[in-house]
Amino acid sequence: MNTLSIDIETYSSAPLKKCGVYRYVESEDFEILLFSYSVDKEEVKVVDLAQGQRIPDEIIRAIKSEEVIKWAFNATFERICLSRYLGLPTGEYLNPKSWRCSMIHSATLGLPLSLEGVSAILNLEKGKMEEGRDLIKYFSVPCRPTKANFGRTRNMPHHNLDKWDLFKEYNKRDTEAELEIEKRLEKYPVPSFLWDEYHTSEEINDRGVLIDMDLVDAAIEMDNIARNKIRADLRTLTDLENPNSTLQMKSWLSGSGISVTSLDKKATSALIKDSPEGIKEVLALRSQLAKSSVAKYQAMKSAACSDSRARGMFQFYGANRTGRFAGRIIQMQNLPQNHLANLKETRCLVKNRDYDALSLLYEDIPSTLSQLIRTSFIPKDGTRFIVSDYSAIEARVLAWLSGERWRLDVFKDGGDIYSASASQMFKVPVEKHGVNAHLRQKGKIAELALGYGGSVGALTAMGALEMGLEEEELPHLVNAWRNTNPNIVKFWWDVDKAALDAVKYKIKSSLYSLTFYYKSGMLFITLPSGRNLSYVKPRLGKNQFGGDCITYEGVGSTKKWERINTYGPKLVENIVQATSRDLLAHA
Repeated sequence: MNTLSIDIETYSSAPLKKCGVYRYVESEDFEILLFSYSVDKEEVKVVDLAQGQRIPDEIIRAIKSEEVIKWAFNATFERICLSRYLGLPTGEYLNPKSWRCSMIHSATLGLPLSLEGVSAILNLEKGKMEEGRDLIKYFSVPCRPTKANFGRTRNMPHHNLDKWDLFKEYNKRDTEAELEIEKRLEKYPVPSFLWDEYHTSEEINDRGVLIDMDLVDAAIEMDNIARNKIRADLRTLTDLENPNSTLQMKSWLSGSGISVTSLDKKATSALIKDSPEGIKEVLALRSQLAKSSVAKYQAMKSAACSDSRARGMFQFYGANRTGRFAGRIIQMQNLPQNHLANLKETRCLVKNRDYDALSLLYEDIPSTLSQLIRTSFIPKDGTRFIVSDYSAIEARVLAWLSGERWRLDVFKDGGDIYSASASQMFKVPVEKHGVNAHLRQKGKIAELALGYGGSVGALTAMGALEMGLEEEELPHLVNAWRNTNPNIVKFWWDVDKAALDAVKYKIKSSLYSLTFYYKSGMLFITLPSGRNLSYVKPRLGKNQFGGDCITYEGVGSTKKWERINTYGPKLVENIVQATSRDLLAHA
């Protein structure tokens, strides 16, 4: 046996989307209901575990073997569930090195992260069955007790044998679909170094991170106390039944002579600045109430395994356009910063549930709790965390790829790119806290907004007007930045031409450490790492100015599969972000 293709159906009362698979399998009622498999791409067989059948011994040996390659769509789920089925304890899982994931293979080609989506796009003969969602809802999760079902909380096979037979067919069809996907994609193999990265990522997810559950529980409790008090204060100040209601608050403000169209974060901040004291106090309290300061604490509580470690926090190839990692469950890639001077003491007050002392020290308790989120992740005894981050990584990669030498020299010498950019743009010395320091802000906003072809609209969206820039000076800022960075501008349009030529004339070209080529209905851009960016079914289209552009199929801004327009600067953004990701993965 060389390969084993697998798909399973399971039951657990733990909510999979909220807690993740590692916590899901710890539920006492977790079980594998159906196990379908194919040995060396032969006929698919289904083992009905829920009705007493057993997985054959040779298949169990293959699952445990380091020599047999296991394939599954979203293979992490199968690997962790089978680890539990084989009796491995929390923290010990089947070695990921002998596993391959057809979801990852699909993602490397710009296809969706769902079997249903990939099946539809590839127009598979045996795609995912439409009835699957209803069958999973019937057999794989608890049901609501009713008179009709005699008060049961779970549906078993004998409760509806016709549905159960359909569920078995669904399980079999998934493995058949996965086999067909691999057959279709075999002409685009995943490089071995990318599987190595996947296995490292799986090891990171298996290990997880220790969580201070005492702090988590105490923070949730302190937040409840704080919110109840804020609601009570707001009711006293406004006489509103529900001061958190946008409709009621708008009506109250209108009665106070203030007409508003929105009460989102930005609008509320502006109102607080311009309102009289009484209104200011109400709005400040309401903005405290609006903070979701404990959402991550609650996610930690849901995800933590019995050993207080949260696992499965990162999705490999979660952003399939660039291959970047995506955060899952707790979203550790997006944690609030902390600016508390006495972090350790504040932590102790929360853990001791000393609300009175906390409220004496801090006016905004939800914000304080939010700033403690990072400290919920703790190293095990005898170790410590080393926290590091890349500095201005995209700006560095963009400068390197395009050969914008003056920028590379700034980074090499440890300079401040915002000051240096402003100095180049305005032809005067600019120092962060010295001469012409006021120009640094213009350099900063230009750097943040203009690197990928952005213009006046990008500056405005980045908050240029709120930062004190005048609308009439924005076009000048765009021109000044582009004139200062001619190699970057040239890079945009050289990439644009190379991609257009690859699609239009099927010409393969290499420039800027990149290779552009078209193959079997795909546009590929090979990165310096050797990894490919992939664009599905590219063709020529027209942009809003009437010029030629490339369109391709992908998940767009609506989160749906659609045809997307692209052009040089946007492709450059993908290239830079993907290369930055490769540096991280390599490190």
